[in-house]
Amino acid sequence: MKAKLGMSPIAWWNDDLVELSDDVSLEECLRQSRSAGFTGMEKGRRFPDDPAVMLPILQAADVTLCGGWFSGTLVDEDLATNKARIAPMIELFKAVDAPCIVYGEVGRSVQGDRSRPLNTKPRLDDDEMKAYGRTLTAFGEWCAEQGMPLSYHHHMGAVVETEAELDTFMSHSGEGIPLLFDAGHLAFAGGDVLAAIDKHHKRINHVHVKDVRMGVIDALDRSRQSFLDAVALGAFTVPGDGSLDFGAIVQKFADYGYEGWFVVEAEQDPKANPPLTMAQLGYKELMRVMTNAGYTVETQGFPKG
Repeated sequence: MKAKLGMSPIAWWNDDLVELSDDVSLEECLRQSRSAGFTGMEKGRRFPDDPAVMLPILQAADVTLCGGWFSGTLVDEDLATNKARIAPMIELFKAVDAPCIVYGEVGRSVQGDRSRPLNTKPRLDDDEMKAYGRTLTAFGEWCAEQGMPLSYHHHMGAVVETEAELDTFMSHSGEGIPLLFDAGHLAFAGGDVLAAIDKHHKRINHVHVKDVRMGVIDALDRSRQSFLDAVALGAFTVPGDGSLDFGAIVQKFADYGYEGWFVVEAEQDPKANPPLTMAQLGYKELMRVMTNAGYTVETQGFPKG
């Protein structure tokens, strides 16, 4: 089985918390992640939106674009509005041969608002979730028809956060909307990570390998503290530096024959947790557990020739 290892630039620059951003260029971010061993990088705010500009930067760094976040609003807004907003991103991602666009629901979400405590997250009743699942399926099918598949990201503070919400969303949506599985977000939400992979592995097309510090999470006052407070306190980290057993997690993916990207997405203070050091630590741990699980990790970055 083959796998690829990528990173998210959120270790270097945080879009929601300016104080958790290092003053490094895109080129330096790519250089550091590649020197640690990663062959892909997800899109961040310092990436250009013109493929003619982006491709030479990726080529010089010997990395590929392995995904990127789209802030979806389908819980509140219609298909046409979201299609219009995602269309330029689809064309960009096709031009640089990215594998998928990550759909993150921001409608009603408290994830980006530091004034909103964790326990004020939005909740959908069953009828709302049914309608939401149908809408996401239609949107995912449309994006695939345009040549770029989506990957739905369950997320803290959003309408699909808990294991039960994920189960309900998956039951009311179809294969037209694949799943991004994020062990860190599900563990933060109190879910059973391995059980969720068992239930939903057939729909998973992208994986974020985010670790958590459960001591930080368990100490949170969810009636007072926000998701961004948790991030600033160090709730997330790279595999090998937190509480999750990525040996068991990666083995579970191997058991189901998953082949594709495993992306380290670990937002934390770059001054307290230097991104290059954390990238090296995460890569070393992932190589250990992936080798044990029988994966061959691809080492080619930007396509040759």
